[in-house]
Amino acid sequence: MANDPVEVRVPLINPNEPESLLAELLVEDGELVKPGQLLASFETTKSTFELNAETGGYVRGLRFKAGESARAGELLCFLTTSADQPLPVVEAAQEPAKKQSAPAGLRITQPAMALAKELHIDFDTLPKGSLITESVVRELGASIPAEEDPTALLIYGGGGHAKSLIDLIRRMGSFAIAGILDDSIAAGTLILDVPVLGGGELLPALRRKGIFQAVNAVGGIGSIAPRLAVYGRLADAGFHCTTVVHPRAFIEPTASVAEGCQVFFNAYIGSDVKVGFGTIINTGAILSHDCVLGDYVNISPGAILAGAVRVGERALIGMGATINLGVSIGAGARVGNSAVVKADVPENGIVRAGAIWPEK
Repeated sequence: MANDPVEVRVPLINPNEPESLLAELLVEDGELVKPGQLLASFETTKSTFELNAETGGYVRGLRFKAGESARAGELLCFLTTSADQPLPVVEAAQEPAKKQSAPAGLRITQPAMALAKELHIDFDTLPKGSLITESVVRELGASIPAEEDPTALLIYGGGGHAKSLIDLIRRMGSFAIAGILDDSIAAGTLILDVPVLGGGELLPALRRKGIFQAVNAVGGIGSIAPRLAVYGRLADAGFHCTTVVHPRAFIEPTASVAEGCQVFFNAYIGSDVKVGFGTIINTGAILSHDCVLGDYVNISPGAILAGAVRVGERALIGMGATINLGVSIGAGARVGNSAVVKADVPENGIVRAGAIWPEK
């Protein structure tokens, strides 16, 4: 009949995703709405949909709240001609399914939440911001750790340094890149055809999937603090920082290179050189005999270190810089591009680009 309550049902937004999130509910039970008025917005992993009232009336019998998930075709509410119009008995007798509350800040469908609990996945490891569906939970893996994959390698950081590492790793031919983590790039973004999986919150889940090796692609040129923070997160999640060496780099057999180092194209590491953990030896850099580098040092492209140079941890040697024989560069020091260093540089000291040190 014309005056019967009008059913308002959850829309089917994507045929491949019968479930959607009620992202925003813009009406209240008992509210009088006009034809075409926006009632709610729904969201899937790939799209959003705004649901408008087909006719005017009073909103009655709301069955969902904002933040809950619903399946296409489920009853959202009725629109009635009066505030006290009786609702159909069959619908009025039906109680909405009991909904579980998602942790604060987590947007997850009810089936996905149930699956995560079944698999004993820590909700804190699930990515915030994007909608989590059952398929996402399944991809993150079960609670029982998978067998470790010696070929899988994770890249943390999605900037320019990551691109250099992707090409280097592909040239090595011994690893399969499992994906990229970046805390500021949207999941699903492709970087040289490698997908961004999400942010650092995914580390525990990826570790459970059997991925245990990673490279730090945060360059730390402006500030080394973010690079060091990534090493901390990787260690806390149980990842091993793998050394990667370009096939066209050359390391003398008497040199030693610690874990987590990155040695790029045409770099040379000479006799009895010792390179500390997490150090970058960039394209075309030369480390002559007996040099000793501390942890987290960054040797930029084309830099030349003569024999017996010592470089303290966290120091940066700029592009094309030349460090003379036997000179010591203090921890945390920064040597600018094309500088020539003839004497020791103190801890946290700064040598300007193009300068001859010590400056007169």
